[in-house]
Amino acid sequence: MTAKQCLRIGIPKGSLQETTLRLFSLAGWRLRMTERSYYPEIDDPELECILIRAQEMARYVEQGVMDMGITGLDWVLENHVKVKELADLRAPWPNYRPVRWVLAVKQGSPFKTVKDLAGKRIATEAVGLTRRYLKQHKVKAEVEFSWGATEVKPPLLADAIVDVSETGSSLRANDLQVLDVVLESTPRLIANRQSYDDPWKRRKMERMLLLLRGAIAAAERVGLMMNLRREHLDRVLKLLPALATPTISALADERWVAVNTVVEERRVRELVPQLREAGAQGIVEYPLNKIVE
Repeated sequence: MTAKQCLRIGIPKGSLQETTLRLFSLAGWRLRMTERSYYPEIDDPELECILIRAQEMARYVEQGVMDMGITGLDWVLENHVKVKELADLRAPWPNYRPVRWVLAVKQGSPFKTVKDLAGKRIATEAVGLTRRYLKQHKVKAEVEFSWGATEVKPPLLADAIVDVSETGSSLRANDLQVLDVVLESTPRLIANRQSYDDPWKRRKMERMLLLLRGAIAAAERVGLMMNLRREHLDRVLKLLPALATPTISALADERWVAVNTVVEERRVRELVPQLREAGAQGIVEYPLNKIVE
């Protein structure tokens, strides 16, 4: 009797967690978090999930403890691991947008460029990233690990920091100015190289990726359906964005057609009145979970 095959996937604990659960839900899986458990339940007998901090994810994927996982590009580079990158999962959701690791100092400090920090102290959670950045700029400085609240350390506890920023609000609140961008990072789906070479696991990964990408593609789009007389079709089609070719269907009354299309959600409030004025009737907007191209 053949043992049941299973793909083990790491779900990032922390800032990426809630958005990752949402992504999987839109892609068609249901994950249930049980209290104090690091093993979320998922409605797929071929998947096993483990909740792991994003900072550690790449290391465990490289070691084969997990077949695949989701973490930021920053932590892949910080851990200096060899993994197979399957996809950039950037999306218009909290913590799935690009973030920047920036070199910052206190406003009014004498430091204007990275070169000015030679021999100075830099605090950061990303020690490896920072050391490689300094090496690229041929600057020797003391880099120390920061256990948190990094943005409050200049100028007393550190001369500068390298910290992650999505909006810049925390930097501004602590009177910091950015000297340089060390790295732009986005969430990545990564796989263990040996696992990816396994035909069954690769097929499972590729199917999962297809659905995850479909959910991200639908993130800022909605569907629009409408009916209109044939003589109004040309002017209605001119209003619709060229995102995809609309589907046009004949109705029982041959003088009328139905149009179905996909548009960016932000355009709907302007587009719907224009479509109504152009002759469209019975306009229906509906949400999308996935767009698989």
